[in-house]
Amino acid sequence: MRGLEARVRAVLDRHLQPGSPRPIAVALSGGGDSLALTLIVDRWARDAGRPLVILTVDHRLQAAGADWTRACADVARRLDRPSRALAWEGEKPATGLPAAARAARHGLLADAAREAGARVLLMGHTADDILEAGRMRAAGATTPDPRTWAPSPVWPNGRGLFVLRPLLGAGRAELRDWLRARGETWIDDPANLDPSYARSRARAQSAGGEEPAAACEAPPSPDIWTEDRGIVRLDREGLRQASAEAAARLIAMACVCAGGGVRRPAGAHVARVADRLRGSGAFVATLAGARVMADAEQVFIAREAGERGRGGLMPVTLSVGQTAVWDGRFAVTCDRSDQTLRGLSGVARRLPADQRRRLTDVPAGARGGLPALVDTEGRVTSPVLAGVPGVTVVSLIGERLAAATGQVMREPD
Repeated sequence: MRGLEARVRAVLDRHLQPGSPRPIAVALSGGGDSLALTLIVDRWARDAGRPLVILTVDHRLQAAGADWTRACADVARRLDRPSRALAWEGEKPATGLPAAARAARHGLLADAAREAGARVLLMGHTADDILEAGRMRAAGATTPDPRTWAPSPVWPNGRGLFVLRPLLGAGRAELRDWLRARGETWIDDPANLDPSYARSRARAQSAGGEEPAAACEAPPSPDIWTEDRGIVRLDREGLRQASAEAAARLIAMACVCAGGGVRRPAGAHVARVADRLRGSGAFVATLAGARVMADAEQVFIAREAGERGRGGLMPVTLSVGQTAVWDGRFAVTCDRSDQTLRGLSGVARRLPADQRRRLTDVPAGARGGLPALVDTEGRVTSPVLAGVPGVTVVSLIGERLAAATGQVMREPD
């Protein structure tokens, strides 16, 4: 087997662009995994001519957190790399703390990486994390395996950002041996031994010689979808030709993206919908905030307009020159201050005549979830049905779904 550093560098070569002036970001907690990653990535970046920024998150959960942050800053100074300390401020939840901390960490890191101009954030998950995720699922959790390359789980502030985990082919013991051989020391977080957390219990299980699992990458979903005006279209014959697992995965991701949310629907619900869609009959369902509409040949997946009654599709007042992300689906920039962005449901009759005609080309169940601009005089227009002077609208759904289905496997230019 090749040495640790050579294997990690091969992953970096596969996914990153050498020579790009754009920085890459690495998350450093001070633990052995992230420290080994930072040191290896630093050397790769110097050889590749890439800037590197080091990001550290203090969750404000440990008394020693400030000391750990300073230790990470010391590593950055030693490497002569810029660093940034981030903190999860505010009240912490009484239950579900690990999940909340993970979400906060991803959010802070995504914001900082984007502000630095990075398109890739490197994280130090290992083969042991895959083992632990499997043990947690066996105990009833829904924890997914970490993936080597995946879009940021944070939305919409993580848009355009990818997470790269190049250590998934290595175990913690190998990483610590590598660090000891170089005279490095690291921080051990006592929370990793706290049996009140499912992750800690999974970590504490003795596997009796069990080998860390290799990273398991799901094959790319079949290339059977298109996106237009915020509506995802799937070819039903393509769904039937795909494996049941691949079809269900594509349908789940398409619903999350078209619905603008972040939470994947329950697996059993997805499986039932996928089974119907792989058939031939007409079918309508809702999933993850999206409406699924199937005729004999195609599936249309669009935002469920009924979410407006449950607090979704909330109006946004646009600020001049600033880009607003509406409903997790559209990025809109406007040079006027009298525009409110909302769902089309309830105001479609006030569209100009030419836009009402174009609206008939949109599946009826998808119309209410389209974006509409309303000015102070009550005039309505939809920027996805016709160009609006001074307004730029970009659908985020297609790019997001392409990333989620593995069609983007290398750092964007």
